[in-house]
Amino acid sequence: QVQLAQSGGGSVPAGGSLRLICAASGLPFSRYTMGWFRQSPGKERELVAGVSWDSINTYYENSAKGRFTISRDNGKMVVILQMNSLKPEDTANYYCAALAASYRPITTSANEYGYWGQGTQVTVSS
Repeated sequence: QVQLAQSGGGSVPAGGSLRLICAASGLPFSRYTMGWFRQSPGKERELVAGVSWDSINTYYENSAKGRFTISRDNGKMVVILQMNSLKPEDTANYYCAALAASYRPITTSANEYGYWGQGTQVTVSS
């Protein structure tokens, strides 16, 4: 049974930092491209950052570039999203996700991700 267990998140003032951690179990983690999505009320779920199974390729949504960093440790089966210089518009529920198939490139389509974490709220106050 695949599980993606998220930790981190919370509330910070604008300019602050948060770290989200996603610990995977039940799948050959090193074969799967991973992503962090976010969703706020009334908006579609969007890919904020993604990392390929081998860490060679990464993706960042435009507003996240230069502020967020995604990384993974295949030995520990974790993927981390470090978020710096947070803005109120970063407020959302954040989800860790793994692509449904192994050895696939990063995609922004949520439909291509087959495994999801439980979500964690990030709130940035102005």
